[in-house]
Amino acid sequence: MEISWNDFEKIEMRIGTIINAIDFPEARNASYQLYIDFGAVIGVKKTSAQITSLYTKQDLIGRQIVGVVNFPSKQIGPMMSECLVLGAVSGKEVTLLAPDVKVENGLRIS
Repeated sequence: MEISWNDFEKIEMRIGTIINAIDFPEARNASYQLYIDFGAVIGVKKTSAQITSLYTKQDLIGRQIVGVVNFPSKQIGPMMSECLVLGAVSGKEVTLLAPDVKVENGLRIS
């Protein structure tokens, strides 16, 4: 299905830095709860991510990622997810999308 340029422009993909990653045992599938700093304007948002097969919690701290920040919040078990972390999916493995050099948190992907 094709989308229009106007549809694409509605999606706010931003760069953020993971500042905390904790186990999320209440999730149906193995997951972490992530706290991501999207810069001064957007602030810190939390989400869950099924990325435990490729990443340890320690690997994630300080890592920059690409996330969608303008979805409505979604209840996932006992937590409210506030953003969506983007990754390439192969079966149960998710490889996070990230800039190849460090950039300012909050920069918009276009």
